[in-house]
Amino acid sequence: MSYPKFGVSLGVFVIALPRNHTRAVTFASANPCFRPVAESAAEFYAHPSAVLDAGCRVGAGSRIWHFCHLAAGAVLGENCSLGQNVFVADGVTLGRNVKVQNNVSLYSGVVCEDDVFLGPSVVFTNVKNPRSAVTRRGPGHYQPTYLERGVSIGANATLVCGVRLGRYAFVGAGSVVTKDVPAFALVYGTPARQHGWVSTHGHRLAFDATGHATCPESGEQYQLSPDHQAVRVLTDACVPANS
Repeated sequence: MSYPKFGVSLGVFVIALPRNHTRAVTFASANPCFRPVAESAAEFYAHPSAVLDAGCRVGAGSRIWHFCHLAAGAVLGENCSLGQNVFVADGVTLGRNVKVQNNVSLYSGVVCEDDVFLGPSVVFTNVKNPRSAVTRRGPGHYQPTYLERGVSIGANATLVCGVRLGRYAFVGAGSVVTKDVPAFALVYGTPARQHGWVSTHGHRLAFDATGHATCPESGEQYQLSPDHQAVRVLTDACVPANS
């Protein structure tokens, strides 16, 4: 299973150089992950204890805290935040404004679109049948995990590789996700099952008899499909289940 890397807007980058040095660069690529932008003197912050391998790319305004490690080939968009002890492997792409809390390892094949939140000690995998005595390494063996825009993952949740989470899906703390999650779905448990729907602001939606709901914080309006398998934002296009 291979997911296209769409919807990740990364903006201005700085390439990691030796400790305490950064420089701004621009990318004009056919890959929709990258947008051509004007060169600037923007920089990011990395704590002195962080290890940034040559060749990783970090967006302007990002913050990288104690004991983090970014491997060569890791890509962070603008204004990301990595808490203490975060590992980002080669082949990982994070969009803009992705927040990763303490003690999270993102392995090759993980893609997070803009505004994704990863709680403390969230666990990712990229091989479904690991054996110490069997070498399973590289693109032919790694299975991708794709998080669309605005997804939130609660503390200590585990995502088994090969799944896709639709935009603004919400995974409860301690859950084990083993299959795709629809956009706006609230899932939790072991294994994770759907228990309702949430708004873009993260509030549980209470639908009336006509399938209509309102976010109590934003006032945004939502409509549940007749088969209860999808939620439509009334000011947006329909978001089908498992999209």
